[in-house]
Amino acid sequence: MRPSTLRALKRAAELTRQNRLTEAVLIAEPVILAADSYEGDEILRWLADHVTDFTGETDMEMP
Repeated sequence: MRPSTLRALKRAAELTRQNRLTEAVLIAEPVILAADSYEGDEILRWLADHVTDFTGETDMEMP
């Protein structure tokens, strides 16, 4: 994943934790849409692995 993509995702996570969802989407959406299929797969994996970065929860219960 490109460093700029990772920075955008991390910033979006930070904004989401601050309840600034609109700003988070404005930052993350363009890099997600610009990703090729390989980077898109990396983004999906990163998002799945970093759910708590967005929620701020540390104890996630598995269904």
